[in-house]
Amino acid sequence: MPERVRKAAKAAAGAGPHEKYEAGKALRTAVPRESHAELQPKRAKSPIEILRASDAGRLEELLWIRYARMASSPFAFYRGAAAVMAYDLAPTPATGLRVQLCGDAHLMNFGGFGTPERNLIFDINDFDETLAGPWEWDVKRLAASVAIAANQQEHRRKDKDAAVLGAVRAYREAMRAYAAMPAVEIWYSRIDATTLVREVVSGIARSKLKQLELRLRKRTSSYVFPKLTRVVDGQLRIVDDPPLIFHQTSQVSAGELRSVLETYRASLPPDRQLLFDRYRFVDYALKVVGVGSVGTRCYIGLFMASHDDPLILQAKEARDSVLAPYCGASPFANAGERVVVGQRVMQAGSDIFLGWTQFAEEGGRTVDYYMRQLRDMKTSANVEGMTPPEFARYVQFCGHALARAHAKSGEPATIAGYLGNGAAFDRALLHFADAYAELNLADHGALLHAIANRIVPTKPDGAAEET
Repeated sequence: MPERVRKAAKAAAGAGPHEKYEAGKALRTAVPRESHAELQPKRAKSPIEILRASDAGRLEELLWIRYARMASSPFAFYRGAAAVMAYDLAPTPATGLRVQLCGDAHLMNFGGFGTPERNLIFDINDFDETLAGPWEWDVKRLAASVAIAANQQEHRRKDKDAAVLGAVRAYREAMRAYAAMPAVEIWYSRIDATTLVREVVSGIARSKLKQLELRLRKRTSSYVFPKLTRVVDGQLRIVDDPPLIFHQTSQVSAGELRSVLETYRASLPPDRQLLFDRYRFVDYALKVVGVGSVGTRCYIGLFMASHDDPLILQAKEARDSVLAPYCGASPFANAGERVVVGQRVMQAGSDIFLGWTQFAEEGGRTVDYYMRQLRDMKTSANVEGMTPPEFARYVQFCGHALARAHAKSGEPATIAGYLGNGAAFDRALLHFADAYAELNLADHGALLHAIANRIVPTKPDGAAEET
């Protein structure tokens, strides 16, 4: 970090809002806002090398699904290439101000879900890569995802530019608003999901909005229970649907399973432990999820409190964040705890069953996991179905949500002081987003070439098509 940046950041510590704002303004000299347009695409490693390195430790038999999903479009490639972008962001300009990062803040990692109070809110909903780091990195990943999604939907250039600028402006203006709020009020703040839908979807009727809310409230364990389970030889079992849901031939012993669940239970607050104790374990199976996560170990576990009272938990493998080589190691020994703590810091309200555990596999390898409900009124927006005005309004909510998450762990007044009232930073990120969209398009082409030449795992002969 340049010495001038270090001094400005130090001056903000413990100061009042005005002094913190001025300290942020002072950073503009050391790191001009216009410099954030810079992208250094010359790499010592190819994107395929970076992706293949991230395959280490994944389930080899599932990797073809990962690359098939990434190959489907440039935006799908971007979703699975957080490690590539982390590599690219490392040399870009940064103020030295750190926050808790999402680490993978693309458009599809925002969505609606239910709080413990059963309110529907809109927020970031994926934290596999969360780690403390430069606030600019999340904003750049969001801005680039807006440009890539708009290009894929063939939006006009002016509509794409307006969407990118709007998302970054929303982040900047929200950060300025949070800078004026007491710290505790930032933690209380949240974005109502139904308000978002009403403002984004053109002409939506109140009755339609109510129907949508009712559908989301039904997206719980009880809703998916009949779809995922059936009775086999008198025993309730999760239904196999290979290659996406299946029971592995090698199952863990009762003692190993007990240890995993005891560790998970201990990670919950005492009141949640009491609730978890009402349920008994019934069955588990491996479930393939996402794009970038494919190949990592992800399981769903079925628990029952009574014959009609199910709880379906997801145990997802937690690995080192892709940001760690550039931002430093996590302070948590268990990567699952890293994810859980980062999620609790950034979200306005988190799953009541959010916790972590670990499992020692044969050969001595320990795998960390975080656990949560499979469905908890969760949903993601269909950005492909939005008109350009709807898309532009939606991405503004994403920018707002990201600013709120950063303001919880960072210093909003200092970041706001650096960003200022003008559009200098917004315009810089528009240039960055366009440049990265072009780079991502080339990277997607490199993946298609790698698949054609069997450089990466491809679909085995006779394997079922993934969905």
